[in-house]
Amino acid sequence: MKDKLKFLKLLVHSETPPECGITGLCGGYELKEWRYNQFADWLFDEHLLDFALKYSEFKIVDGKSAPKKLREAAKNIFQTDNIKRGEFGELLLHGILKEAYDTIPAISKIYFKDGPNETVKGFDAVHVIADEDGLELWLGEVKFYNTFYNAVYDVVPEIEAHFDKVYLRNEFAAITNKIDKSFPHYDKLVRLLDPNTSLDDVFKAICVPVLLTYDSPLVAKHREFNEAYLNEILPEIEVNHKAFLAKVKCPVKIHLFLCPLENKAKLSQTLLDKLAAWQKI
Repeated sequence: MKDKLKFLKLLVHSETPPECGITGLCGGYELKEWRYNQFADWLFDEHLLDFALKYSEFKIVDGKSAPKKLREAAKNIFQTDNIKRGEFGELLLHGILKEAYDTIPAISKIYFKDGPNETVKGFDAVHVIADEDGLELWLGEVKFYNTFYNAVYDVVPEIEAHFDKVYLRNEFAAITNKIDKSFPHYDKLVRLLDPNTSLDDVFKAICVPVLLTYDSPLVAKHREFNEAYLNEILPEIEVNHKAFLAKVKCPVKIHLFLCPLENKAKLSQTLLDKLAAWQKI
């Protein structure tokens, strides 16, 4: 996985326990400073277009249409100065999944918003992995927070509520209506989400990637990604993984992504400034 990541630094990755593996990621440092601007550049340069555009629109972007589509994608996210919006966390999970697991985004929630500043309910990411064994559906949950325990406190009941039978069937219907017919795995995904497919079979094909961010004093303390930093941050990741495991109950496989930050508010403002600039391209 380490070699797949274009920007984020890998702290730890484990698929154990199999029902809830862990991946720890960090923005890293440059010249003794945490990489806020590079973090924003990576997210928007690499992942904005297919996060905010539907599949068929993203696939036809070329050098001539790119500036217009970038502006359109940036405006699709939101057009306010509210740094507490959750879309940045959704964009971060989107980028992580694509790079770490080679997932393909099945739908762009952002594209289907009713208005530029509306929020969209449901799973925070809908990605798939296709291989010879079939289709794996990744339904993401994100808490882009500055406190780990607040993130856990809020995300656990959402995970449990989202796997209520009635909620799932309604969400599957909503997802099906939004899948672009040019999506390469359209037929397989529609069959998987069909009401006639038993949830027993669907659950076998689902993974829930959960991304939690939080401000870490250890990230703020260190100025370099080195052995001394790893020796302190890895026990923190392990403790937080165990705390999450102790609280969550879910009928499907989960993978926890932890991304400790130096200062979530500063990162949000950096992302907001970058978004505003892209909206003016």
